[in-house]
Amino acid sequence: MQRVMKKIINILSLAAAVAIAASCSDFLNIRVEGTVPSTGTDYTKVENIFQPVSAAYAQMRAVDWFPYICITDVTSDDSDKGSTPTDNAYAKEMDEYTFTPYNYMFNSFWVDHYNVISAANNALIQEVLYYNEMTTDDNRRYCRECANEAKVIRAYAYLELMRTFGAVPIVEGNMTSDELANNPPVALDKLYEYVCKDLDEAIDTLPESYGKAWGTRYTKYTALAVKAKHAMYRADWATAAAAANEIIASGKFGLQADYRFLFSVDGEGCNESLMEIEASDLGQTSGDAPYLTYAYYQGPRNNEPSGMQGWGFNVPNDNLKAFFEGRGDAKRQAITFLERDTTTPEGDYISSKCPNQYYNGKVYTPNVYNTYNTNAYGYDHNIRLIRYAEILLIYAEALANGAPAGSCGLSADDALHLVQNRAGITNTAATLDNIYDERRAELALEGNRIFDLIRLGKVGDVVGAQVAKAKTNFHGYFPYPSTQVTLNTALDPSEGYTY
Repeated sequence: MQRVMKKIINILSLAAAVAIAASCSDFLNIRVEGTVPSTGTDYTKVENIFQPVSAAYAQMRAVDWFPYICITDVTSDDSDKGSTPTDNAYAKEMDEYTFTPYNYMFNSFWVDHYNVISAANNALIQEVLYYNEMTTDDNRRYCRECANEAKVIRAYAYLELMRTFGAVPIVEGNMTSDELANNPPVALDKLYEYVCKDLDEAIDTLPESYGKAWGTRYTKYTALAVKAKHAMYRADWATAAAAANEIIASGKFGLQADYRFLFSVDGEGCNESLMEIEASDLGQTSGDAPYLTYAYYQGPRNNEPSGMQGWGFNVPNDNLKAFFEGRGDAKRQAITFLERDTTTPEGDYISSKCPNQYYNGKVYTPNVYNTYNTNAYGYDHNIRLIRYAEILLIYAEALANGAPAGSCGLSADDALHLVQNRAGITNTAATLDNIYDERRAELALEGNRIFDLIRLGKVGDVVGAQVAKAKTNFHGYFPYPSTQVTLNTALDPSEGYTY
């Protein structure tokens, strides 16, 4: 079994000792960016080089995944809040588009991703110190690799912030508290230039792969995937096509024939994975462990036994079901929809007493894995951030928008048809509308749909067809958190929202 892919977490568990950017109640509580606390680290020891990067990975895992799923999925036309009708007023506001900038979820999302950036910045500072102490070329090269690995993490955090809020501030590694308190948002084109510089350095430096002991550690191809996705959101189709082409032409990635396996614990880190956030229970039954709550928040509510239940939020809805059925997309529908009063192929019964008809099947975790403690559904389930299927679809969309085909030899039709063939549906021409539909089907409940609607300017029309307030209460991007507008004098209120 590929439980051996639970590799990097054994190292990431060191992060508690070296993490710099801890969770905080507001952005300005983050450690001043120009300082490096004294941790007693011996900079001459090669085995310590990865520790600051480990802390940055750990900070990714420390994101509060409940606001994340509510912002990235519950707001879309494909899922509903779930749980029970009155459970969690903040999530209900997201579902019904009655949210304001005062909804705590926006501030949580903002703070969490700037904490990731802060941890990455700290890693970069420390890698310079390591580099200056190293006495061999190999060790100095590894310092550069680790520094650029942190840049991939930082670029990912900016991707999440940019697609959610639009223009946001850049936080550098040498900023004082006063500078952080008067830090203006940077235009999206400038932000894009900034992250591309980071990613290009990572692409030039990082290895193409790591051994099994390092599993889903980020590589050159992770950097290319993040760059392709950034380029897609900026409609930089030549760059999107070039980055995607390099991944495809490498021959190192492919589509898993078994769509169900792709989302299983055993399928983590498979050859369709470009970027994941890693989790592991480390076999513990109590105490701290680097687990993830992403799947737990979406697990079947009121199910039995205790290891097979979660909070029951972010449930696929009838609108998504009708979309799948209308295109004969039975395979992906069956994996996306975990239905109550049914028994899974792994033998887990989803109780008829569960309050929702469906749950997110892409985070389904068989009970045999849910052993951390009671109510531990999905603690060991990785978060898939970028898959090879999405790279194929980015490539197809880039070509459909006029970008030249690359050396991989695929046309836009070819790339689209590879994804459709795996799903077992009829091939269609690679028109933009067909590619958008394929993204919706392939990436359902993976935190992408609402951002596709945002970049296409269709939130009001599409979501508004189900939730009338989306037509009048959404304004281009989600609003800057009210807390951040108060704390940062250079951050003006988001246009259209009431503060």
